[in-house]
This record gives sequence, C-alpha cells and structure tokens, in this order.
Amino acid sequence: MDIQVEEIGASVFQVTVNEGDSESRHRVTVPEDLYQRLTDGKVTQAECVEAAFEFLLDRESKESILSQFDLPVIGHYFPEFERKFKDYL
Repeated sequence: MDIQVEEIGASVFQVTVNEGDSESRHRVTVPEDLYQRLTDGKVTQAECVEAAFEFLLDRESKESILSQFDLPVIGHYFPEFERKFKDYL
C-alpha cells in the first residue's frame, strides 16, 4: 500500500492511497490545534496526515475512508485515535 500526501492549500491535503491496481483519493483538512496536540510540531503536517492514514488503514479499507474530512473526525469514529497516534509517527 502506498500513501501519497500533497498539500493543496493552507492545512489542506490531497491524499492518494494506491493498492495494487486500485486507488482512492481523499481531501483532508488539518486544524492547527489538533496538529500541535498530536505532534508538538515535531513533524510536518503532511507527515501527520500520512500517519493518520496509516492509523485508518489498520482499521478499515481505503474505500471506507471518507473522501473529504477534517482530521478531528477520525476521533469520532475511533476514540483511541489521539492516544494511539504517536505509534504511527
């Protein structure tokens, strides 16, 4: 599985997940406060998004991931997100 993260605006990212011959695309917005809480600013926002997708892909298929969302939404579906996030950095 290959995850590509491209910044397309201020704190907005296009994520492409490739698996074999199939691909999914997602648009993700990263609020600054969550980014700081998750990373303490020690990695880029793009690296933060990639780690979040690794977390998601351990729990669901790429096709099940919303096509557009704000990063905090992950915590609504997976309450352990913030607690487990650092394992993915």
